[in-house]
Amino acid sequence: MVLVAVSIVLIPLLRAESATQADDLDQRNINIARERLTGLKANLAAGGISQGQYDEQVAELELALSDDLELASPAVKAQGQGRWLAYVLLVAVPVLSAGLYWILGDYGAITRAGDPGQMAQADETNAGMPSPEAINQMVVKLSEKLKSEPNNLEGWLMLGRSYKVLQRYRESVEAFAQANKIAGEKTEVMLPYAEALALVGNGNWSGLPKELVMKVLAKEPEHPGALWFAALLNAQQGDKKTAVTYLKKLEAILPADSPDKQQIHEIIVNTGGESARSSAKPEPSGGGSNTVVTIQVGLAAELQSEAKPEDTVFIYAQALSGPKMPLAIIRKRVSELPLTVNLSDADSMMSNMRLSAFKDVRLLARISKSGTAMPQAGDLIGTVESVKLADKSSHKIVINSRVD
Repeated sequence: MVLVAVSIVLIPLLRAESATQADDLDQRNINIARERLTGLKANLAAGGISQGQYDEQVAELELALSDDLELASPAVKAQGQGRWLAYVLLVAVPVLSAGLYWILGDYGAITRAGDPGQMAQADETNAGMPSPEAINQMVVKLSEKLKSEPNNLEGWLMLGRSYKVLQRYRESVEAFAQANKIAGEKTEVMLPYAEALALVGNGNWSGLPKELVMKVLAKEPEHPGALWFAALLNAQQGDKKTAVTYLKKLEAILPADSPDKQQIHEIIVNTGGESARSSAKPEPSGGGSNTVVTIQVGLAAELQSEAKPEDTVFIYAQALSGPKMPLAIIRKRVSELPLTVNLSDADSMMSNMRLSAFKDVRLLARISKSGTAMPQAGDLIGTVESVKLADKSSHKIVINSRVD
């Protein structure tokens, strides 16, 4: 084994081959990554995946190939430098191997190779996926590289997306700001920059986030992501009419088989943007605008290790049938749990889809890993399936399951 190891090390040093083959392999990896990225962009434009899913998959792809995507400058080595090292290794490797084995080795280990306990331990050690610590290390490595390449646009975009996936939103904003400075206000930079700013502001789209979204729409009036963000920010600011206008534009450009198209249509209908009647026609609850639902929210002990203190908690009510858009919603943090909140019409998102318009609702509390209102796999959730709004008692939700 020592001889094999020595030959593996020595042959490349003595032959002093050029780096052409390695370069070809790197280029092939880059081409594969770019083809996958093109496919993701097409899938996003077609409505097959959400913006959050796109960002997460792009970040994973870029992190995995960070050394190949034009971030590292290939080192040029003098061909003659390897020969003196080869002679040193020819002597050092066998001597060091023998010495270390004499001190640390276990000649009886081979007889235990089939031991079930040893095999189980090995499986447990190697079966896992990269840990959060490993991902953070890759991000740190990428950040260090950008210190020597401050004008690398692709690198800053990659870093911004990576921080967003890790829910480090302030660092994400800083990375996207640097990318925006380099890019000169390009769509692929301004939209994720706007979203990161809104996430830092606990969902507030006023100010710079709105300005960025409107700049994108001025350049690309039919950009799906920009239309959605524009509808969201106008609804948040109370301009429901303008929000519906953007939603109609978005609905018109989405493919007929897009899963988002029907959901957007239902939002339009229930916002009064269409004459069609929704299947979830509100029934008067008799509570009027004074309707209040008191909810106690807690996190099950067995899931506490899966939530971070800064993770977002959405507490909301839904109609029992029809669109799943929240009738009223409050945003909190895991660090505030357990807590008690009061949902009322003041927490409604749309003027004609208010809590007080229903007799019975479903109550939910969800810990969002991404910080976005759309449920995603891996989120933690708790529900109370049916609550009568006439019941003024406090309702308890325990977050005790995962979103599939």
